[in-house]
Amino acid sequence: MVYYLAGALILFLGLLVSIALHELGHFSFAKLFRVRTPQFMVGFGPTMWSRHKGETEYGVKWIPLGGYIRMIGMLPPRKGDAPGQVRSIRSGPWQGLIDSARGAALEEVRPGDEDRVFYSKKWWQKLLIMSGGPVMNLLLAVLFFAILLMGIGTPQAQPVIKEVAQCMVPASAKVTTCPANAAPTPAEQVKLQAGDRIVAFDGKKIGDYEQLQKLIRGEGGHTVPMTVRRDGADVRLNVPITRNQMYDLDDQDKVVTVGFLGITPTSAIERQGPGAVVSTMGDLTSRTVGALLRMPQKMVGVWNAAFGGEERDPNGPIGVVGVSRIGGEVAASDDFTGTQKVSFFVMLLGSLNLAVGLFNLVPLLPLDGGHIAGALLEAVKKLFARMFRRPDPGYVDVAKALPVTYVMAVVLIVMGGLLIYADLFNPIRVTG
Repeated sequence: MVYYLAGALILFLGLLVSIALHELGHFSFAKLFRVRTPQFMVGFGPTMWSRHKGETEYGVKWIPLGGYIRMIGMLPPRKGDAPGQVRSIRSGPWQGLIDSARGAALEEVRPGDEDRVFYSKKWWQKLLIMSGGPVMNLLLAVLFFAILLMGIGTPQAQPVIKEVAQCMVPASAKVTTCPANAAPTPAEQVKLQAGDRIVAFDGKKIGDYEQLQKLIRGEGGHTVPMTVRRDGADVRLNVPITRNQMYDLDDQDKVVTVGFLGITPTSAIERQGPGAVVSTMGDLTSRTVGALLRMPQKMVGVWNAAFGGEERDPNGPIGVVGVSRIGGEVAASDDFTGTQKVSFFVMLLGSLNLAVGLFNLVPLLPLDGGHIAGALLEAVKKLFARMFRRPDPGYVDVAKALPVTYVMAVVLIVMGGLLIYADLFNPIRVTG
């Protein structure tokens, strides 16, 4: 129980630190460009602890589901209004909503703040301020994966046989024993053994398992010469590579028919170089973007798991509660070594920071990407104005997008609540 609580606490604190650094990314550029920032908070709801330093209150709130910095002038006045001026609220439902929000935002603007409000800053300054948070998460993700890959090392499959499969079974089949009519695998036919190191395949010298795997998959239906090193001596074999249904190497949800040998490789912990970090980040970014695009579908799965008793998708969305539970399970498990536990925590924190960074770049308010999109739109409008010798169009009025913002906020709250419920009553588990 102690290890469970320690693991949960480590991941929970790791998330809080990541949130704080995300806000620090915003805060640093806000201070650099002299935007008045009254609050820097980690969490939401009632304040647990806070301290004032200069013009900013720094603190921690009781609900650890995010964080924020409060900058004055996030919503601009209507065009034609003086800074700080709030005209009468219009009668239309959306217009009234927008005007009320403007009024609340402008109440904080004091005399002398005209050059310290967010909306008055140059477009590139707004861009840097709002990009600072997501970029901080992305940098943290790179740091965590650099520590994992270059410092700790990761299990790498070796061209050494751990097990030989006895029969041909499609990868998607949920069986643990060979069916009565199953054909033997090519590895079983030529009597490959555990401990054999494959040193050559089809005349090509084998340096790693990834190379071997790709060669095997490309030779379905052919008999291929292969050399294995067994007990210090080389053994030459002719192996009839068959075809079998296997999961695609680039998309684990896709089944393809490829060449098949029927072996399970051994693995060893190996440190890798900067190139592996770049490659890993590129691959994970692509997968994470794909997961974000499938988020509505994934949330349906979370709903079915929460209220229909279906099994949670281990690659589906997860909340703070679920992450903490996973940390506790890994820490308390006897199935992992100490190094594996540390590696898992570092990997998970890196993956979470990558997901948070990319999610915040979605170009919809109240996410950071909404303000980033506003800054970029302002840049485009100013460029066209200069090109066609028109008056400067001024700032982009992001307040007009508030109806969409409120809808998006409700969606995020519902998603967050659903994830908490699912993480409590039907959590994702990493141990049996």
